[in-house]
Amino acid sequence: MVKVLVVGNPANTNALVCSRYAPSIPRENFTAMTRLDQNRGRAQIAERLKVNVGQVNNVIIWGNHSATQVPDANSATVDLGSGPVPVTEALKSDEWLKGEFITVSRY
Repeated sequence: MVKVLVVGNPANTNALVCSRYAPSIPRENFTAMTRLDQNRGRAQIAERLKVNVGQVNNVIIWGNHSATQVPDANSATVDLGSGPVPVTEALKSDEWLKGEFITVSRY
């Protein structure tokens, strides 16, 4: 199975272009460096809420892997055992999401 990680910015666009011109490779096998940033954001939230990282979903990274990217947890959910709830609700405060979460997620 071929997996493709695109690292040159604009990585997201380059991954899309690459997937178009390599139709024999399934699209789900393409990813960009922002996947690393998304995983970092999920891990931060999981650590903060003391849950497994697999319980955190829908963290978004807007932009490319750079100092200008914008981590976004507004659509993120966490499963606390009784089904998914918004991360913003589980944290009970936006202060951490608007500060440290963004700073650390940017690398």
